[in-house]
Amino acid sequence: MTGRIDVHQHVVPPLWAEALAGRGLDSGGWAIPGWSAGDAVAMMDRQGIATGVLSVTAPGTHFGDDAEARTLARAVNEYCAELVKERPDRFGHFASIPLPDVDGAVADAVHALDTLRADGVVLMSNVDGRYLGDPDFAPLWAELDRRRAVVFVHPAQPPMPLLAGTPAPLADYVFDTTRAALNLVLTGMLGRFPNVRVILSHGGGFLPYAAYRFSGLTSTVVDTTRDADDVIRELKRFYFDTALSASPSALPALPEFAEPGHVLYGSDWPFAPERAGIYYNRYLEQYPRFAEGEAAAIDRGNAEVLFPRLAG
Repeated sequence: MTGRIDVHQHVVPPLWAEALAGRGLDSGGWAIPGWSAGDAVAMMDRQGIATGVLSVTAPGTHFGDDAEARTLARAVNEYCAELVKERPDRFGHFASIPLPDVDGAVADAVHALDTLRADGVVLMSNVDGRYLGDPDFAPLWAELDRRRAVVFVHPAQPPMPLLAGTPAPLADYVFDTTRAALNLVLTGMLGRFPNVRVILSHGGGFLPYAAYRFSGLTSTVVDTTRDADDVIRELKRFYFDTALSASPSALPALPEFAEPGHVLYGSDWPFAPERAGIYYNRYLEQYPRFAEGEAAAIDRGNAEVLFPRLAG
């Protein structure tokens, strides 16, 4: 396949890498890889990817100080905007915003979307243990809703110790994506802001597989005022990328649960090396049960609807 739009591709701006190194941080026990625009384009050419929508991964840009986080997020976003300006055909970007500083997050979201023309924003699944349905975050969601923004939710290390020998991206990220999605639905945050389009990383964690567990137990035990079908409808609002999730066991569940048009191609490069991309691409390309046109829609067509500037 050629012409893919990769909605889950990462960037490692030098200022961001230096900020992490200076604090002894990594991505949940996962090393920060090298990155260059040339390497990214070369990988995309080999893997049939026309455009990569770039984002900074966990732990994001907020490390405890609001002022420093605002400065770092702005610098990261300007770096990415320059990449897109130089190669608009090959790159897009999701802007980083400095949650849990809500005022700073709103200001940077507005600047990134209106001035830098970002394709959307990236939010970590939790920030210091606070999930995206936190009522304090409502002003940010309201601003994103007004702009009909695309929000890319990337997992972060959950507020618990790492398992020995198990970096967070291996296991905990899948859990935290699911936790964040369910939190957005059960707190009512997703329902309050119907114009936001939310992409969940890595096939939504285990959300497609366990969605009816969540709806059935919510309606019969957790909140009996809620209808199970309504919970399912809310869960089906999410979009899902295929990064690290195109497999013989995941692919039957993902397209079965997701609404038509809601599955998008993702690679997770360079945090997932190119060898990993080849491994999952093979399963995606050989999956025998896609309906006519469905594979092409996942590779490109569905993303063209979310990002009209990339169409054609």
